[in-house]
Amino acid sequence: MKDNVSIIGSAHTNVKHDSANKHVTGRADYTDDIAQPEGTLHAYLGVSDVAHAKLLGIDFTDVLATPGVVGVLTADDVPGVNDISPTHLNDEPVFPTDAIQFHGQPLFAVVAETRDIARRAAELAKINYETLPHALDPIAAQEAGYPHVTAPLKLERGDVAPAQAAAPNRIKGRMNVGGQDHMYLEGHIAFAIPGEDDDVIVHCSTQHPSEAQHMVAHVLGVPSNAVVVNVRRMGGGFGGKESQMNLFCAVAAMAAKKWNRAVKIRPDRDQDMTATGKRHDFVIDYDVAFDDDGRIQAVEGSFAARCGFSADLSGPVTDRALFHADNAYFYPNVRLNSHPMKTNTVSNTAFRGFGGPQGVIAAERMIEEIAYATGQDPLDVRKANFYGTDDRNITPYHQEVEDSILDRLIGELEETSEYRKRRQDIIEFNKTSPILKKGIALTPVKFGISFTATWYNQAGALVHVYNDGSIHLNHGGTEMGQGLNTKVAQVVAEAFQVDFSRIKITKTTTEKVPNTSATAASSGTDLNGMAALNAVEQIKARLVKFAAENWDVTPEDVAFHANQVHIGNEVLPFDTFIKQAYLARVQLSAAGFYKTPKIHWDRAKGQGRPFYYYSYGASCSEVTIDTLTGEYRVERTDLLHDVGRSLNPVLDKGQVEGAFIQGMGWLTTEELWWDDAGRLRTHAPSTYKIPLASDRPRIFNVNLADWSENRELTIKRSKAVGEPPFMLGISVLEALSMAVASVADYRECPRLDAPATPERVLMAVSRLQKGP
Repeated sequence: MKDNVSIIGSAHTNVKHDSANKHVTGRADYTDDIAQPEGTLHAYLGVSDVAHAKLLGIDFTDVLATPGVVGVLTADDVPGVNDISPTHLNDEPVFPTDAIQFHGQPLFAVVAETRDIARRAAELAKINYETLPHALDPIAAQEAGYPHVTAPLKLERGDVAPAQAAAPNRIKGRMNVGGQDHMYLEGHIAFAIPGEDDDVIVHCSTQHPSEAQHMVAHVLGVPSNAVVVNVRRMGGGFGGKESQMNLFCAVAAMAAKKWNRAVKIRPDRDQDMTATGKRHDFVIDYDVAFDDDGRIQAVEGSFAARCGFSADLSGPVTDRALFHADNAYFYPNVRLNSHPMKTNTVSNTAFRGFGGPQGVIAAERMIEEIAYATGQDPLDVRKANFYGTDDRNITPYHQEVEDSILDRLIGELEETSEYRKRRQDIIEFNKTSPILKKGIALTPVKFGISFTATWYNQAGALVHVYNDGSIHLNHGGTEMGQGLNTKVAQVVAEAFQVDFSRIKITKTTTEKVPNTSATAASSGTDLNGMAALNAVEQIKARLVKFAAENWDVTPEDVAFHANQVHIGNEVLPFDTFIKQAYLARVQLSAAGFYKTPKIHWDRAKGQGRPFYYYSYGASCSEVTIDTLTGEYRVERTDLLHDVGRSLNPVLDKGQVEGAFIQGMGWLTTEELWWDDAGRLRTHAPSTYKIPLASDRPRIFNVNLADWSENRELTIKRSKAVGEPPFMLGISVLEALSMAVASVADYRECPRLDAPATPERVLMAVSRLQKGP
């Protein structure tokens, strides 16, 4: 291996994604690309065509008579426990036994020689049921007396009622916030290969291999050590593959063990969208009291969510919505309540931001209401309510905000985007333009980083140094295109002071790193980077001790530098030094571990420090709407985002850009729609509109706050980047709101619901033009 005079690809540098070339050339292997053993079978789900019913029986005569069909799996075939609930509430069966709870619910699986045979045969089952009344949205569920799917949360601080009574101004309102489909490029897929005894290997596309392992073991009735789950990479996840993969893994594994043949299950896009959960819809009722200067005195909020038929991750999702209902603003007196409602729809799940975006948008709506009521620029109202110091830095959950950089971040973007001048120019433009109207908004983001379930804030890694000096890296995180593997490998390269190319990144597997947490909550790099660094430090400590003893120098005289090891006055190539250490029987492998410090959370009291630190961001967007059609376009967006000391600026910028576009899509074009029968009608790219390349801002300026550094001891003082920039897309909704408000001379808050589709924009314009 050729020695270099400097390290290539260490931390804090731009390193290309380790699989970038493979992605664009099609050489990257995904689960569907794994060579199938001879005799591989294929499974396909049979689903319900009603939203709520008593299941009386299923006739499989025609299914089993189909040539090529090997058999059918139902609840009766579950050898262990018929439950794949990630929270172990026993409310999510693999297949139901007595009740159908949503349209499209998987009821059975057909296993056949080919996928096409299984798919067609699944349509031949005759399902006998007795229909029951159904409720599809959280308000209808409340009116029908449906229960919460999990315990609600209350956050409270101060004394709300007296503050409301004393405030000179008070506004109550309701906002409907739509859900969102993950629309990953690679859909759900699982490929199970049976082994001897209880063993089974499952290749799948999951963000949480350990959960998939435990769920498969749970369903098969075997110990977890009999199940291996492998993930090389995913074609996107966004939270949709955190818990929803459990079903597909369980079905594939059940079939593989029953027929002792490899089994693959891959739904088509329509079934993937109808049978798997999405971002939670929310209905948010808010009551905000404020003074004449626009400073908030009290906030009361109720957050009702469409959770679906089972709990899934709705508890922590709705908790996080409350955690972020303050966004960047201090509420002197506050009371927030969640209502995670059971509905006869697919069980909603994790999605980038994990409830945080729904909380943040409620805060921004209240700021918008105050701005229109007081006749101020919304940015001035935002600044007046920012978290500060001393008595203005306590969140509704009683955590102190100690690291706020909002004043500098917002001030810098305000200047570089020329916000004040452009806003005045837009006001002048709107005065003389009867059809086209413009709007602009500058919005902040404060986002808490850590799993609120404290025990998930841990990670493991395995590092091997082979005797030729090459390095093998494995950790518990999963790669879904975000560059996690690249960043962790950069950490290892810098710690050993070797080139990035020396690191071999291998698939995530439960065989190497056990009991891993999901790659979620923006914590993938924080956790796994620190675990990998811990493993490297163990190996380096042994190597330093070996060098000091054998070269008769002090440990301080041993240094790793630029593919070399300096021992006193002697310099050895890294390869040579490692070979000598191996011959001296130095252990060159280590399992690293990390757990996030300082965090704690008492849910019963609604108090604690659930977040290790906060990430911040700011976004300024300008839009133009057509008041005759409701159509609009984003003219310009300027983003300034805080990632601390970036481990890889080019990857982080990519995450910020992608998150903004995805957030903008959630708030503008991505509309989920169920008909009265409970059928999801937006179940394919033909009926569900994600942003296109042509929808991106015409001018798109993306920058990182390169002066920021994490105050907490994170990996290389970096900050999480996966979820926080998603909420930067809120600036587009706020800008649309200003454009709509211009038709009534900005006297009234338009109260746009999300997504603000052209239809909703047109209706809002029409309502304001008609007047009160």
